[in-house]
Amino acid sequence: MIPGMDPKQMMRMMQQMGIKTKQVVAKRVVIEQEDGSKLVVSSPQVVQIEMQGQTSFQIMGSVGEEASGPSVEDIQMVVEQTGASKEEAVAALKETNDIAEAILKLKKE
Repeated sequence: MIPGMDPKQMMRMMQQMGIKTKQVVAKRVVIEQEDGSKLVVSSPQVVQIEMQGQTSFQIMGSVGEEASGPSVEDIQMVVEQTGASKEEAVAALKETNDIAEAILKLKKE
C-alpha cells in the first residue's frame, strides 16, 4: 500500500487500472514445499488479484511450519506388503523416504 493513501482510494485506482480484487475467506492456508514440509498460515487474510489475465493471491497472517509424515496410503501399502505394524511401517518410511525401500527393509527383518 502507498503510505497515507486511503484504502478506498487505492481500490478505485486499482479498478481504473483493470485490476480486480476479491477477499477470500479462509481458515488456514497450507503451502506444500518440495521437501515435503508445509508452511501453514493461520488466521489468514487472503486477497485474490486478477490483472492482465493472471490470477495471484496475497496472503497475510501468522506463519508456522508443519512437518510432513508418510501418507495413510503409503503406510497401508507397506503394512499389506510386509505384515508389519503401522508403527513399524511409519518408522521404515521415515527412515527410507521410499515405499519400495521400506518394504524391502521390513521384509529383511
